[in-house]
Formats: sequence, structure tokens, C-alpha cells
Amino acid sequence: MSDVGTSNADVPTSAAPKPPTPVSSPTLDWKTRAGISVGGFLIRALARTWRVRVEGREAVEAVRRSGQGVIFTFWHGQMLPLLAEHNRPTTVLISDHRDGEIITQIVSGFGCRAVRGSSSKGAARALLQLSRALNEGNDIAITPDGPRGPRHSFAPGAVVLSQRTSAPIAFMVSHTNRVWRLKTWDHFEIPKPFARVTVVYSEPFVVSADRARDATTEVETVKAALIALGERASAIGMGLIPMKS
Repeated sequence: MSDVGTSNADVPTSAAPKPPTPVSSPTLDWKTRAGISVGGFLIRALARTWRVRVEGREAVEAVRRSGQGVIFTFWHGQMLPLLAEHNRPTTVLISDHRDGEIITQIVSGFGCRAVRGSSSKGAARALLQLSRALNEGNDIAITPDGPRGPRHSFAPGAVVLSQRTSAPIAFMVSHTNRVWRLKTWDHFEIPKPFARVTVVYSEPFVVSADRARDATTEVETVKAALIALGERASAIGMGLIPMKS
């Protein structure tokens, strides 16, 4: 998954969102496609064993019922438990390289469609497609530290899209009590069977600024808010504070 920076620029209105478009993968050989298919099935089966509890979804649902698309923003390493919990048609920004093609096949299993691009390749095209999806009332998902980090860095794509489209950003964070963490730059998380997963949504907010350049000045503030929400999810998950009712 990826974020679009500003170097090149970097889910309903009144109608229901369009269903995700099936993804073809001519660049992958049959063995890779078969492996992704089997792996995707196993991941979805594993996800059914997770014990998930959620805080803050109501505020996001209220925005979606109004016909407004939402910019869901979360860290790359937490993509798997969050997409599994979210489980609805969403346009996901994924980097435009071979690894991104594999991720595209995986997220399509969770009902998502991909827009390909990053700050280094295809940024202008991706920004246009994401803006169009939001204007049509569709949700989108962006990982601000994707596709290759550094971990928990925050590229400005989400804040620029919010400023340009008036669509709200909603953070998503998770905490898992039993988890495998891959030895990758993002410490990619795979909750273990029957793990307890705590998911917290932020209150949706719109980045208000006259110009995209002005919106980017809010990046550090927005990043700090996402980190703070992650700390809240961890405190809830460890039983240090109660979940809001």
C-alpha cells in the first residue's frame, strides 16, 4: 500500500458505492497467482478466529450514511487486521511495483479495489483517481508510511486529498495481544489464531486550508494524532483503560 506525496500534485454521494472491480494480474506467473489465492484463503480463514472489538465506528458510519466518502488512514504494518475488520468496498492506494501487485491481489479478497501509484511513480494519476472515487462517494484507504517507509513516517497525500475534496479523514489503529511480526521495514502484523484485536477509529475530520501547500503544514499535527490514537488502542488492548461504550 502506498501514499501519494505532493511532488506531483503527494465509500456514498446520494448513490450507493460501486462494487470493487475484479483485479487481473498478467504480470504474475501462475505459481505466484496460485500462492496468493491459497494464502488469501488462509488469511481470511485465520481472520474469522480473531476476537475483534471496536471503538469509534459509529461516528464514521454517521458520515458514510450522509453520502460522504471517507479517507481511512492507517500504518502500513497494521493493514491486515484493519482491512479484515473494515471489510467493505474501499479503494486502496497501492504502490506501482511488483510487490504492490501481490498486495493488490490480497486486498481484493477483502472487497477492495486498487489504485496504483506512489510519490515516486504514478502520483498524478493516482491522485486524480482517488479524488474521483471520493467525489463519487466511495471510501479510500491510504497508508501514509507506505510503500517502503520509513515506518510511521507521514507523507502528505491524505491531508492534501482532504483539503481538495472536503472529504474527512478517519484514522484506524489496532492492537493485538498475540501477533506475528514479520522482519520487514513496517513490522507487518499477522494476528495469531484466536488473538484479541482492538480496533479504534478516530473522529472524522476535514483538513481545511486555502491551498494544498497550506494543508501540508498540518502533517506533523495529524501524524501526532495518529500516534496518540495508537497509544490509546494499546492501552485498551492491555486493559489499562476502558473502551468507550
